[in-house]
Formats: sequence, structure tokens, C-alpha cells
Amino acid sequence: MELTPIQSDTITAPLDSKLFLSGPAGSGKTTVGVERMRYLLEQGVYGESILVLTPQRTLQEPYQEVLRSPEIGAGGQVTLATVGGLARRMVDLFWPLAAEAAGFSNPEEPPIFLTLETAQYYMAHIVRPLIDEGYFESLTINRNRLYSQVIDNLNKAAVIGFPHTEIGERLDKAWLGDPSQRRIYEDTQDCANRFREYCLEHNLLDFSLQLEIFWEHLWGDPVVQNYLTDNYRHLIYDNVEEDMPRAHDIVKEWMPDLDSALLIYDENAGYRRFLGADPETGWRLSALCDSQTSLHESFVTSAGVQNLSNSLARIINPAAPTPALPHFEGNEIGEGVLQYADTHFYPELLDWLTDEITNLLNDGLEPSEIVVLAPYLSDALRFSLMHRLEAREIPVRSHRPSRSLRDEPATQSLLTLAALAHPQWGIRPSEFDVAYALMQAINGMDLVRANLLTKIVYRASGPDLSPFDGIKPDVQERITYLFGAHYAELRDWILAYREQADIPPFDHFLRKLFGEILSQPGFGFHRDLDSARVAASLIESVKKFRWAMASSEADALTLGREYIEMLNEGVIAAQYLGAWKMEEENAVLVAPAYTFLMQNRAVAVQFWLNPGSDGWVERLFQPLTHPYVLSRSWDNADGHYWTDADDVLANQETLARLTTGLLRRCKDRLYLGLSELGESGFEQRGALLKAFQRVLQEGRE
Repeated sequence: MELTPIQSDTITAPLDSKLFLSGPAGSGKTTVGVERMRYLLEQGVYGESILVLTPQRTLQEPYQEVLRSPEIGAGGQVTLATVGGLARRMVDLFWPLAAEAAGFSNPEEPPIFLTLETAQYYMAHIVRPLIDEGYFESLTINRNRLYSQVIDNLNKAAVIGFPHTEIGERLDKAWLGDPSQRRIYEDTQDCANRFREYCLEHNLLDFSLQLEIFWEHLWGDPVVQNYLTDNYRHLIYDNVEEDMPRAHDIVKEWMPDLDSALLIYDENAGYRRFLGADPETGWRLSALCDSQTSLHESFVTSAGVQNLSNSLARIINPAAPTPALPHFEGNEIGEGVLQYADTHFYPELLDWLTDEITNLLNDGLEPSEIVVLAPYLSDALRFSLMHRLEAREIPVRSHRPSRSLRDEPATQSLLTLAALAHPQWGIRPSEFDVAYALMQAINGMDLVRANLLTKIVYRASGPDLSPFDGIKPDVQERITYLFGAHYAELRDWILAYREQADIPPFDHFLRKLFGEILSQPGFGFHRDLDSARVAASLIESVKKFRWAMASSEADALTLGREYIEMLNEGVIAAQYLGAWKMEEENAVLVAPAYTFLMQNRAVAVQFWLNPGSDGWVERLFQPLTHPYVLSRSWDNADGHYWTDADDVLANQETLARLTTGLLRRCKDRLYLGLSELGESGFEQRGALLKAFQRVLQEGRE
């Protein structure tokens, strides 16, 4: 690998150096981090004394690839972690030191760690009766979003460093609208307080409580300090700007005890601000390092794309500082760097996009070098686009982390079959659900035959499935004997399962159903990697739910029914790494813009859909939380309230940061998908579209 002098000097710096490396995306910063880790190991540094921190686990993949390679010899395993993961390990290891001081009712009992899903389950258990009493009556919002926003407030309090009892007060001071709306902040505070009290009473630890215990009760303990400083002598901290203020506080206090440190900062980033990321507190860590180095040369983008990025950022946010990447003179953006379609109807736009991708592939471009991005990826857009590409036999995949598990066809099939196998639940799937499940479960069966078969063999009033042999011969021929044989095999498996004396845990049932039937030849999950991924995520979700409910003394039958009810309320899945690691697949990626950013990889060509949509610039409507007011940089001491002017300024900064981040991960070309009427059939004239019009106008002038 050919490295620049600055990269080489940083990698081979003395083993007692503390370095701060900054630069834009694509300038080789993570490469320096990976090679620095390799250099430390080659110099005889024991692997277990090296700690690699990232804001989220998906950003650890470059380091994992090196550690999995055969060239890395013996010498202990390097620890890859997030600050949240490190906090959980310390709480689990030193639980007796903190349990009583933290106020748990049963400090002698072990802790129960909650995932996002199980935290929402317990939040629903607490808040659901309050809603029936009149809480949040002035608010129209899905209940799962309500639960998640209250949990998000608790997390914000923990990652920023203020008491959770101040959530409602902070939100209230930032509201200038209808005074009656302030009541919902009182309700939000009460729900947060009740949830925290319930957790302390039952030894439940959500993310916010894990982090608070680690910081307030363990971090300052000499036993914990000695354990951490003795075990970890060398730190590599990548993507500092995407982490939370509390993580920066921990690293700040840890720095004097480290032998060496390399802190890597991505300029003009901070895409996870809505999750509590704070680039400002991350930048202050540079003052603790012996040297500060910057990289400015991009190894990814062409000169034309860099100029497009600079021009776009300058127009969107004129008050922002000059971009770190140089502006190339000459042909400015350059011919062919920015291309666009100008259609009237949205389906015409999708047809154009499909044609352009086909042409690019015919010209020799690999599918993995193409991404299609939108501010939000609706189910309709996802289906329409992927159906068009699959019809052209173009390999395509999509990734939308916010997509609920219950929305996946594979999940719906598994849960419907589970309900048929557990009549004790009292869940009676509709005829359509059963027909859809059979269509997914039996390879090649269409919905017409599945619906015909269901109307004959199933009645929602009872749990039994009739045998295929009892159907009239002429109808059997319409369904086909091949599909009938697979249906009979599935029915026999369900009946045999019902006759078991002991009911296994729900995740064990799903493993058996997938392994013994659905993954076999002739069935729908056979060689379907996407369905297998969904099944794996569902099984992991059920397993973690069972672990979190271990103290409830509920039997396997009750837990299975409780999980399905939770999923039907729209509780989203926790983050599963398997979905992110599919990025190595050679296929066109269809994803929301921020999802692609957090994959932190570059592609040759990007398609941006709906540039006229306000979704590129506006925050999601979250009435019970606020990413800027609940931040360390927000100061209400002078009586300042969050106004429309603040919102406009924040949106400009966010849009400039987003477009810059995307274009710094684009090697050659950007396509804009413009249609006069947007996905919903309305005319769109958003800020991003106006900025591109200015860019094109300046280019013509």
C-alpha cells in the first residue's frame, strides 16, 4: 500500500505518542488507524493492551478485517468496542461495586441488560395504562414512536451528562407554541421517571442506566481505574466526531494514563447528531494530544466532484468555513460529473433510473459501485425500484435500519406459521395472512394458488389445517400436486410439533421451523439469503427478549405471545450487524442517505432521488424530543428559546454536512432524479433542488 509521508509518519510515530489526526472523508484517516494498529502489533505491543473505540460497531469492520488476516500473529486479541459497550462490560464485571450505590432494590441479584426492543417493551408496559388515563391526549403519534422518543430522551440525558429529571424542563424551555402543548413535556418527564424507577426496582439496565452507572459509580472507583489502565495502554479512537459528549469526557480523563493514543476526526461530519453526537466536544480532545495533523488530499473523489461538493456547500450554507478540500481551477465541475433527468411523473423517473443503471453496467461498472439514495426510503419506492431492477436481472439490495422486523415478508410468514403451530396463544391469523405465509413458505407458489389453497384448508375460526388429500381432484390440479406435496409436508411438521409434550422457547421453535422445513429444497427460504438474514435477525431478537424477561418467571408459551404482541405494536428491531456486513455483496444498493453515510464507504456513481423533497433538509417530526435542545451546546441560561431562525440555521448546516459527506464518498459521477411531481404526486421545490439550480446557473455563467 502506497502511503503519503504524513500517513507514514503518523503510523510509525513513537510508541509513547499521542496524536490527533483530522481531515475530510476519503483522505485516508481510517487507513492510518488500521495501519497504526498493525504497526503497534509488529513492534511487539501486546494485543490485549490495545483498545480500538468507534461510535458504533459497524465502523469497526476495517479493523476486524486486519485482525482476521493470517498475517496477524500471536500476542493477544485487540479489543474493539464502543464506549457504550465498554460501559456494559464494566457494569457487568463490577456490578457489586455499583448496584447498591445506584439505588437498585435487589443489589444482590444480577443485572438484566435491555436492548432497544426490550426497553420499549417495558416502556410500553408502563406507559400504556397512562395513555388510557389521558396522558399525551393532545398528541397524535404512533405508540411505538412515543415509547422510543421517551427512551431517546433518557439516552440523551445519559450521553450528554444532565440528570434525567431535567428532561421535561429542558424541552419546555424550548417551546414557544401553544401553551397547552407543554403538558406533553410533563407527561414525558413522568413517564421517564416511572421507567427509571421500574428499572431500579427490577434490576433492569437500559443503555442510559448502563452509561450513568459506569460514569457516576464505576469510572472514579480506583479498582475500576486500575483495571482499565492496566489492561489498555494504547488507544485508537476512530470517528471521534460521531460519538457522544460523555464518551469524550471519559477519553479526556483517560488520556494521561495511556502510553499512546491516536484520535481520528472527520471534518465537517457529525451525522449522528440526532443520536447525541457532538463534534464540538470531540474536537476539544485535540488539545490533549502532543501533535495535531491534518490530511487534505482525497483518495476517492475526482476534481470535478470535489468542486461540485464545495460549490454546493457554499450555496447551501454561506456562513460555513471554507471546505478543507481544495478547489480545482480550470473546468470547474467538469462535463459529465453532474447529470440529471427531468421527468413529469414519478414512474417515468424510475424508468429513467433503471435505464441509466443498465447502461452503466453494460459499460463495465460493477453493481457494488452504484448506490441509489433518497432522504426516506418508503415501502412503495423500495418495491417499485427493486422490482424494476430485478426485472432487468440487475443484482440489487436495500438496507433500511429503521424498517421494522414485522414489515419484512419473511417475518410475517414465520409469525403466521408460529401462530398456527401454537393454538394456545389464541391468535387467529386472517385468511390473507395464511395465504401470504404459504406463498412465502413454498417456493414458486403464487398468491392466486396460495389464496385458493387457504380458502379450502383453513378457517380463521379454528386452528386446524385440512389435508391436501381431501381437496377435489380438479382443484388439486389447479393448485398443482407439487405445491400440494410441500403444503402437506409443512402441515405434517406443524401437527407433529403440536403433539410435543414440552413447548420449547420461541426462538428455538423458529430455529427448528427454519432449519427443518423452510430452508429445505422446495421451500421459500431455500437459497434465499435475504429471507435467511431476516430469519436470523428475528431469532436473535426473540432470544434477547427471552433473556431480558428471564426474571419474570413467564413460561415459553406466554413469552412467545408477548413477543408477537410487542412486534405488532411496531417496536423496531435492534441493530443487527449481519444486515450491515452484506455490503460486500456485488449489488446495487438502495438506501436512505444517512444509512449509506454510516457505512463509510465510497462508490463510483451515486443517484439522488427526490432532490426537491424537504426530507433532505428537515428533521423528522419528534414532538417529545429535540436533538439540539437536548445537547451540551444548548444553553438556555440567557433566556434564549429555540426559534424558527434556529431551525433554519440548523437545517442549513445539516444539509451542507449531508451533501458534503455524500459527495466525498462519490468517485466519479452524480445523477439527480428530478420529476415535476414527486413520489406523493405533489410538486416539490425544496432547498436542495434550489441549491443545484444555483450551481448549474453559476456553471453556465
